Amino acid sequence: MAPVYDAAARKLERQVRFGKLNTDDETAPAEHQNIRSLPTLVLFRGGREIARQPGALNATQLSTWLQAALDAPQPGTAARTTRI
Repeated sequence: MAPVYDAAARKLERQVRFGKLNTDDETAPAEHQNIRSLPTLVLFRGGREIARQPGALNATQLSTWLQAALDAPQPGTAARTTRI
């Protein structure tokens, strides 16, 4: 997963900020985020979790997951509609 993650971080650095957490060394944040399996991807927007993906993904799956999560309407935001 690390090479896929690192490549995505380089490719998407202008749109998404990537970070890694060593759950062996940083047990408190891992527990706070309820990380139970490795790898676990957690996507935040405005400090709130908007998506979670346990398990490894290949490059295509990671890109698809990120795009779907970023495009999804978020709770508390008005849906965009077009009037005809």
